[in-house]
Amino acid sequence: MITVDPKRLNLRPGQRVLDLGCGEGRHAIHLLVSEPVDVVGVDLKFADVQTARERAQPFAEGVQAPGRLLLCAANGLQLPFADNSFDVVICSEVLEHIEDYTGVLAEIDRVLKPAGLFAASVPAFFPEWVCWRLSDEYHQVEGGHIRIFRERELRRSIEKLGHLCFARHKAHALHAPYWWLKCLLWRRPESRLLAVYHRLLVWDLMQKPRLTRLLEKLLDPLLGKSIVLYFVKSPQPPVGTLPEQKTPVLAVESAA
Repeated sequence: MITVDPKRLNLRPGQRVLDLGCGEGRHAIHLLVSEPVDVVGVDLKFADVQTARERAQPFAEGVQAPGRLLLCAANGLQLPFADNSFDVVICSEVLEHIEDYTGVLAEIDRVLKPAGLFAASVPAFFPEWVCWRLSDEYHQVEGGHIRIFRERELRRSIEKLGHLCFARHKAHALHAPYWWLKCLLWRRPESRLLAVYHRLLVWDLMQKPRLTRLLEKLLDPLLGKSIVLYFVKSPQPPVGTLPEQKTPVLAVESAA
């Protein structure tokens, strides 16, 4: 399930793309098999990096993929990359988990080239607010969400670094009611209703029928589970916004 729209990233052959907080590799692997770019996927959890590597391996060994992929475990506050290393940075559904999210944004700004593109997504305010109201467990689990972003809050935090927002959209409207239902039935995970809805989402993901694709497109502006913002970095960043380069941490795990 892709949240960031690759068509809005203006990807060109040979560009370097960072997927920060890649998790189990959904965006990184999608770009590997669809775009002639060099993708680096980074996540704090080494177990997720290993899962992403296992999922990417068949594509790397099978039919020739147009892109290349490297996966590594690292701290988003201390990225092991030089300044101005990437043409594009993706950070999808990550910042809501991080206490010092502005520190992560500063690191993204540091490694992104001038005039590079940055795509950030977080849970949209209203669907997320409903989840928090329905279940404390939803956001109190280990590694869970620690804040609810308002769109303007995130946008201003990024624009302060000298980035210009050029596009926005919401995504995954059909997933919002599922998560409301999951929160409502948090202590009844075996619920048949929940299982049926989950099967519907899997079927929609795999088959992409026109009816549900059209329905989600119509509902996204109102019920989209995620808000996605796209920025271009100023060729001349504001003086004093770039932090000193930090020491790399953790190990690197290759996926190709």
